[in-house]
Formats: sequence, C-alpha cells, structure tokens
Amino acid sequence: MIMLGIDAHKRTHTVVAVDHHGRQLGTKTTNATTTVDHLAIIRWADQIGDERCWAVEDCRHLSRRLERDMLAAGERIVRVPPKLMAHSRDAARTYGKSDPIDALAVARAALREPDLPTAHLDDTARELRLLVDHREDLVAERTRHINRLRWHLHEIDPAWEPDLRAFTTFKHLDIAARRLAGLDSVIARIAANLVARIRQLTIDINELRADLEARTEAAAPRLRQVHGIGPLASAKLIGEVAGVQRFRSASAFARHNGTAPTPVWSGNTDRHRLSRAGNRQLNAAIHRVALTQARSHPEAIAFLQRRAERGATRKEAIRSLKRRLSDVIYRAMLADAAFHQERPTGQAA
Repeated sequence: MIMLGIDAHKRTHTVVAVDHHGRQLGTKTTNATTTVDHLAIIRWADQIGDERCWAVEDCRHLSRRLERDMLAAGERIVRVPPKLMAHSRDAARTYGKSDPIDALAVARAALREPDLPTAHLDDTARELRLLVDHREDLVAERTRHINRLRWHLHEIDPAWEPDLRAFTTFKHLDIAARRLAGLDSVIARIAANLVARIRQLTIDINELRADLEARTEAAAPRLRQVHGIGPLASAKLIGEVAGVQRFRSASAFARHNGTAPTPVWSGNTDRHRLSRAGNRQLNAAIHRVALTQARSHPEAIAFLQRRAERGATRKEAIRSLKRRLSDVIYRAMLADAAFHQERPTGQAA
C-alpha cells in the first residue's frame, strides 16, 4: 500500500508518496489547482503504484475541489486532523516547515492511524455548513452595529437604556426609528442608518433560519427529534460532521468531536479529564444541546442528579452527559443516512 499525503493550498498542491514503512518515494507540486492539475497528480501516482490511498489534511475549504475530482476518478481519500499532522512533523528527522514536509507529515500520520474517516461527496452537508457560517457572519455583523448604535443613543440621551437584546426585535427598532426621526443632527442620522441596517440584517437572519428549518427537517428528521436540537444545532452538526458514515463507530465519532474523555491515570489511580482535542465547533454544538437538556429534559436531569450523588461536580456531570449525547446524535444521524439511502429515487422528503 502506498500512501500519498497532500498539502493543499489555494494556488498549489504538494504531494509526497511514501511506502508502508513511511519511506519517501517521490514528490510532486502542481502549479495550479484545477481539475486538469488534479488528474495530472493521479497520472503521476499511477507511475508509483496501483494500490494506494490519498491522505488530505482536514481543511475542506481548501481541499473540496481536489476531493471531488479524485473521488470522481475512483480514488480513496482519508482526512487527517491537523493535530495528528503536528505530532508527525515533530517526530520527523527533518527540521523546519515547508509544503513537502507538511505533505510527508500528512502521509505518515495516515499510516500511523489506520482508522481515519474517509472522504466522500457531501453536497447537502456543505450547503448547510455554508448557510450556517453565513448566518453566523450576519449575526456577528448585527452585533457590531448594535454596539455602535447603543453608544450613539447613550450620547444622544444618557437616560435611554434599552434592554440588552432589545434591538434584535422589530418592535424596539421601530421605537428607536421614531425617536430618531424627530432629531436633526449628524449623530442622529448615523444612528438612524444603523437602525435600518440592523433591521435588514435581522430580516436576512430570520430568512436563513427558516431556510435551515426546512432543509434540516428534510435532511435529518431523526436528528431533529432529539431533545434540544433545533434547526440551527442540527445544521451545525450536519455541516461539521460532513457524513456520519465515515466514522467506524460511536467511539470514533466521540473522539472526533472531543467528547471522549482523556485517560490520565497511573498505578492505582484511575482518572479521566476533559479532552481539548477534536472538532471544537462540533463540541460547542453538543455542549449547547447538553445545557438545553440539563434545563428541560427529564432523563438528562435525572442523569445529572445520579452523577451528583456519586460525587461528580456539575462540570464533570455535563461532560458525561455530552459523551452520552454524542452516541445519541451518532445513532440519529446514522438512521437519517439509512433513511435517505432506502428512499426511492425522486420521492419527496
């Protein structure tokens, strides 16, 4: 088996081929990242060996087109988390950082970890991820405008102190617009302009949420049935997971999302601590679901109480709940994937 590690960039791709012992066999760098260049890499790999696997650093915003072309050509690709790559680079005999060194680290990391998730075409997941990221950008932009607006309103009238979340609703935006309409000053005109921008951003954010609601109901009906998972959380999970079938087990999925505890024991002491590894976006999404269940789901509340009776702190109990939620989410996403595979072609969702 030949492993080909790829260091993907916006303008170039560097490939390093190694044998099953990790010894370097060849290196190639493309001058561009078009489909023609990707096919040229495959032809170059044909000269080295037929039994091969490609390893790509898990940064899909750079490697998606590369993965799409290679999967269309029948190639097998595994995704290497950047954390594994760093350890492989540190253990190498070569010093420094370059594209060939990084590609070699990717290949050796893939050899060292034979159960890495495989890549596949994930158009639905990618669309949801793009929509979620766009919505988060709009929310952040609206927050910046609201902060500026509150400072301007304080300068206009220090006694005017709207609630913290007031300007995310049309009611308070209308109140602010009416009060600013009667003022004739530069700062009032700027504040009125900010009110108009915040209103439009709120409209766009609400439309995106409605779009995500419809898409996730069709793409993940089982996942949406899990308590605490709404349209935003389900879209975030689907987009970040990018195909649950690429994980061989629920434990592998938990390791990927960072909910699997890290063993820190020696001798007669058996302990585990919080893991800082894994996909932190996934971990944050599962954490929000766990907090929601801790407030309103009877089974989760009972589980947290049992953990507290055994001496666990609140944080430790939430971590245990997140680990169980990871398995629930994994099974729900597998059920959704099986549902879409069994559904006849052309049948409406």
